[in-house]
Amino acid sequence: MSSAEQAQSEQVDASKARRSLRNGFITLVLALALVVGLLLAVPGLKGVATTVSNMKTQWVLVAVLLEVLSCGSYVVAFLQVFERAPRRVGARVALSEEAFGAAVSLGGVGSLAVGAWLMVERGASGRRIAERSAVLFLYTSAINVITLILAGLGLFLGLPGPSNPLLSIVPAAVGAIVLVLFLLLPRYVDRIVRRVAPGRLHTFLTETAASVRDTERLMSHPDWRMLGAIGYLWFDIAVLFACFAAAGQTPPLAPVVLAYQIGYLSNFIPVPGGIGVLDGSMIGMLVLYGLGGTVATAATLAYHAISLWVPAVWGTIAFILLQKTKRQPIVLRSPPEELRPRPR
Repeated sequence: MSSAEQAQSEQVDASKARRSLRNGFITLVLALALVVGLLLAVPGLKGVATTVSNMKTQWVLVAVLLEVLSCGSYVVAFLQVFERAPRRVGARVALSEEAFGAAVSLGGVGSLAVGAWLMVERGASGRRIAERSAVLFLYTSAINVITLILAGLGLFLGLPGPSNPLLSIVPAAVGAIVLVLFLLLPRYVDRIVRRVAPGRLHTFLTETAASVRDTERLMSHPDWRMLGAIGYLWFDIAVLFACFAAAGQTPPLAPVVLAYQIGYLSNFIPVPGGIGVLDGSMIGMLVLYGLGGTVATAATLAYHAISLWVPAVWGTIAFILLQKTKRQPIVLRSPPEELRPRPR
C-alpha cells in the first residue's frame, strides 16, 4: 500500500470511528429521554421517578467521583499491561476504549479492538497488540471472577443477605470452575500445540497460551498497579452503592456485588450502552437478592446513567486529543520466551 493510500485508509477509519461515537451519543440522549418519559408517564413507575428526583445530591456527586476513579483505574491497568506505551498516549487510548464501550454497542472485546486500532495506527505491531489486548481482557476478567467467588463464599458463610445456597455457593462454584479452567488452559494448549502443524491454528493456540501465562504472571507478581485492575471493578461497584445511599438505603455488601456481577453478563448482548438490557437484568438480580424493587430500580437507573456518561464524555475528549498525536509511535516490549508453549 502506498503512503497516499495508507493515509486515505487512516482517514476513513478515523471518520468511521467518529461517526460511530457520534451515533452512540445520539442513542444515549434518545434513551435518556425515553427513560425520563416512561418514568413520568407510566403510573407504575411514578414511585421510581419520585425516588430518583429525591436522591441526595451529595451522594450523586460521590457516585460521579467514584466513576471517575474507576476510569482512572482502568488507565492504570492498561498502562501496566502495555508497559512501554507512552503514558499520555496510552492513557488516552484507554479512555477512548471506555468511551466506545459506553456509547457504542461493542462490549469489552469490541472496545479493546478500538484501542488496538488506535495503537496500530501509531506503528505498533498488530500481532503484539492483539496479544496484549487479550492479556488486558483476561486480567480484568480474572478480577471479576475472583470477586464473584469471594462474594458468593462470603454470603454462604454468613454475610448479611439471602441464605439460599443457590444464590451464594452456586455462583461461587461457577466462578471457581472458570478460574481453575483458566489456570489449566496453558498445560492443555502445550499438549495440543505439539500435535498441530504450523499454521493459523498453531499460531492462535500459541498466542492464547502466552496470553494466559502472562495474565498469571501479572496476577502472581505483586505490583502497585494491580490496584488499577481492582479499582476499575470496585470503584464501579461503589457507584451502585452510592446510588443506593442517594436513594436512602444502605444494602448489604455481598448481595449487591453478586447481583452486579451476574447482571453484567447481559452486556454480551450487543445493545448500545447495554440500555434496557443491563438495567433489566441488574434490577431483576437485585430484587432476587432481596432488595426492594422501587429503590433497586431507581439506584440502577442512576448508576447506569453515571457509568455511561462519565466514561463516554471523558473518553471522547481523549479520543479527540488522540487525533492530534497520530505520529507519536508506540513501542511494546517483546513477550518473555517462558510464557510460550514449550516445544516437544
